[in-house]
Amino acid sequence: MKKLLSIITFIAFAGIAIAQTPEEIISRMEAEMAKHDEKDGLAMTMEMKIPILGTFSSRTYTLGDKYRIEVAEDGKQTITWSDGKTDWTYSSEKNEVEITKHAVKEKTETEGDAKMFNGITDGYDVKLDKETTDTWQFLCKRSKSNPDKDAPKKMTLIVAKGTYMPVSLSASVSLMTITMRDLSYGVTEKQVTFNPEDYPNATIVDKR
Repeated sequence: MKKLLSIITFIAFAGIAIAQTPEEIISRMEAEMAKHDEKDGLAMTMEMKIPILGTFSSRTYTLGDKYRIEVAEDGKQTITWSDGKTDWTYSSEKNEVEITKHAVKEKTETEGDAKMFNGITDGYDVKLDKETTDTWQFLCKRSKSNPDKDAPKKMTLIVAKGTYMPVSLSASVSLMTITMRDLSYGVTEKQVTFNPEDYPNATIVDKR
């Protein structure tokens, strides 16, 4: 009996010893994300929930200077491809592809939004809110020492156990709730390159 109690005690203390703090888990998440660079490409879904207007969703794929953004609303689809110099925008409603010069930006929205996953523990007070067999859910409150006063006051971060990859990050900005989810790496050239053969019946409108 004493031997059994000793084993149980040892296991309990071992569990405590390997227990991870929220800061350690998020740091591990950031390290896993840092293993990938622009050559890998990034895909991510973004949802914007706006009172009265509803929820809008888009899926973005980026690879270097190229990107593709898919937006679906009321059964209509809009897809935009860009190579950093030229944009191709397909409208399923018009069955038309409009070609325009690309408006120069420092970074694509996806690259900028992905940065929200970095430095969370530096600017937020983080606590474990919920835990399941597959995920950790953290509540992040903007710390008083955070120099970025435009940063969201609260965010909810969900991290997958095993991979330590983010499952989603939700934040309230003004009246909107923005959620970034379904991050994945490994975007191909084909995914971010417009191919006219895929839209043989669409009207091409060149506005360059």
